[in-house]
Amino acid sequence: MKPRRDDRWIWWRLAWRNLWRNRRRTFITASALAFGYLAAVTIIGIWRGMLSEMIASGTDLVTGQLQIHAPDYYPERSMYTTLGGREGIDVDELVRLTRETPGIVAASPRVHGGGLVSSGSETVAGLFMGVDPDHEVEVTRLLESPAEGRAPRAGEREILIGRGMADRLGVEVGDEVVLVAPASDGSLGNDLYRVSGMFATGMVALDGSFGILPIGSLQELMAMPEEWIHEVAATVEDPFSAPAVGDSLAVALAARGLGYPVQPRPWTVFQAQLAEYASLAGAVNFIIVGIIFIMAVFGVANTMLLGTFERRREFAVVRALGTQPGMVALTVVYEGLILGVVALAVGVLISVPVLYWLHNYPPDLSRAFGDITMLGSVWRPVLRAEYSVDGPVVSAVALLITSILSALYPAYRAVKILPADALADL
Repeated sequence: MKPRRDDRWIWWRLAWRNLWRNRRRTFITASALAFGYLAAVTIIGIWRGMLSEMIASGTDLVTGQLQIHAPDYYPERSMYTTLGGREGIDVDELVRLTRETPGIVAASPRVHGGGLVSSGSETVAGLFMGVDPDHEVEVTRLLESPAEGRAPRAGEREILIGRGMADRLGVEVGDEVVLVAPASDGSLGNDLYRVSGMFATGMVALDGSFGILPIGSLQELMAMPEEWIHEVAATVEDPFSAPAVGDSLAVALAARGLGYPVQPRPWTVFQAQLAEYASLAGAVNFIIVGIIFIMAVFGVANTMLLGTFERRREFAVVRALGTQPGMVALTVVYEGLILGVVALAVGVLISVPVLYWLHNYPPDLSRAFGDITMLGSVWRPVLRAEYSVDGPVVSAVALLITSILSALYPAYRAVKILPADALADL
């Protein structure tokens, strides 16, 4: 005969009723688990927000999150290793194809060079980057709001330099500087450029030796035809998906049959230290979650063990009536699981408003600590939590596993209760 419907759920019903016989104890235990869940998802959210801030600072400022070069451009970064080689490329077509790749938001062509910047009797070594000002502002934010002046305009002999370089040269916005750089034809290019503006990132190396020019002006200085560019930089919707987007872009460009090889490089390659730190931080998140719930195991197990001891005579009675030991143990495990589900529901309810507040109105500690420079990026100490799926899901699974593990030893002790001994003093 099949068991009746009520028989199938009787042990769940007993577990539920037993759980609420001591409401205060159940409330305290469930609250501990719920606040453990809140702590786990909050720590993961804030840590993810810090990583997003660091990645954005390290890639949105200058490099972009995805770069396209000739396969042999790195590590020498030769002036002659351009996309398409000596024949050059259709720059507009390559930028258009890059923009059309799913996951890519914007793309911009670039030319790189190096040389000397002089004003009066002062001379400093500098790195130059030629950009399309109209497209570059969609990829990086260095041109968006200079500390002084404005970004260089396309077709003009203008340069945007760092405040550190300007101080060393003793120049201000509107002054002229002389740029000297090796040219592709073997000559030495030199010309006058007007300082259109200055930027200040807080990174000494960048502010003291970097200059941005319109791409045509730098190509003219270095005697490079307009078909010669060194890279196309792009920004993607989700920085963490940059490697997958780069693979998709390589496949899409190969399918077009461009006639020249290209190599997309995500930020995880050219910002390898930052990528390693992000991976390490992800592992730390799971360690923190593990520590939180391992600590909770002992507290919950102790509470359930106390409840098992108080009900030892009840367990003895049901054992004397013929109940299998496994069903007694299962009832205690059910109690732990139900406690975990209740705690998870409460944890989600209190976590949603906290994460919403930390995401939209994060505490700003900049006045106390200032900006922090690390791994080539500037991190603002703002405790902003980023939404994610893995954090809440992993924490929820950890909470339920904690509840079940916490019930195993009390269930074992319940099975070990001998009816004769427990009922002897009745």
